[in-house]
Amino acid sequence: MLDDDARCPCGTGETYGACCGRFHAGRPAPTAELLMRSRFSAFAAGDAAHLLATWHPGTRPAALELDPGRRWYRLDVHGTAAGGPFDDEGWVDFTGHWRGAPGTGQRGAQRESSRFVREDGRWYYVDGVPG
Repeated sequence: MLDDDARCPCGTGETYGACCGRFHAGRPAPTAELLMRSRFSAFAAGDAAHLLATWHPGTRPAALELDPGRRWYRLDVHGTAAGGPFDDEGWVDFTGHWRGAPGTGQRGAQRESSRFVREDGRWYYVDGVPG
């Protein structure tokens, strides 16, 4: 896990404890964008439990194995549609950047438009379309 005083990987400029750490501890994200940011931080922290807990039960896999050779280090949010505190559906368009294991020189990025739904006051990731 990440140190609460470290800068949050999601790119808001806040500390992990004040930003995504609160969602990883179980607090519901108030918007689709904040849930997406917390999911990116979960990838960066290796927190598969948070990823599964915030994945909609209708599309959630039975298990999730994260690639230990990939370090997610930067998130760029390009835009959102709906997904606010009074919406029931929303989309977030983003790019996540990663590096491979030290010494490999591997780098990459994944662009995606993710769909989220809010049920019983909680946002869930449903699916995404590569961009």
